[in-house]
Amino acid sequence: MKLKAKYLCLILLTLYSAALAHAQAAVTADDDDFQSWNDVQLTVPMTKHFDFQTQLALRFGNNVSRLSDGRYSIGFIAKPHRLFSINPFYTNIEARNSVGKFRIEHRLNLRFAYRFPIKSFGLSHRSTIEYRIRRPINSWRFRPSLTFEKEMPKGIISAARFFITDELFYDSLLEKFSRNRLTIGINKTLSKNTSADIYYMRQNDGFSRPGDLNVIGTSFKVKL
Repeated sequence: MKLKAKYLCLILLTLYSAALAHAQAAVTADDDDFQSWNDVQLTVPMTKHFDFQTQLALRFGNNVSRLSDGRYSIGFIAKPHRLFSINPFYTNIEARNSVGKFRIEHRLNLRFAYRFPIKSFGLSHRSTIEYRIRRPINSWRFRPSLTFEKEMPKGIISAARFFITDELFYDSLLEKFSRNRLTIGINKTLSKNTSADIYYMRQNDGFSRPGDLNVIGTSFKVKL
């Protein structure tokens, strides 16, 4: 089992590297912005294998000078196995477009996550399929990601984990991988039911405006 997991990790890393190179090669515009993303997430266990989850997020753009995006999500997490979960959820988004006006978007999402059985560090794969309902045309995206996690030494930060996530975006309208997000951060356990993430994220996207982002983000998580 361990040997198979290592080979699967190697295959995934190879595929990510190839897709990442393709996505970065597609960047055609230099349109940077510095933003701050902040969200609060609430998880309520319903049964041993089923959770209710909701999230509220605010994103500040234009060099953190104005609110650019507000979103609310609601959904469920089914856990048929300790290493595997299924997460259907709905997201309502009000975001500024390229001319500064807010528009509403509805997203229907289906997320699959798998944690590899590796004891020395954490390695997980997540794939999200999202259907975007918005004017003038609807579309869908496929978002695979890979996350590496490692417990931090207690002498540096106790009850904390260091993580790196790389996420790719395949857009049905563009028919290509058009975006890449690389996130580096720390998850800190605050109490039995709460934790917080603080992270830096770099987004490369030559098709959206602004597309190339530097983001400082926080995520506060509560599990009842």
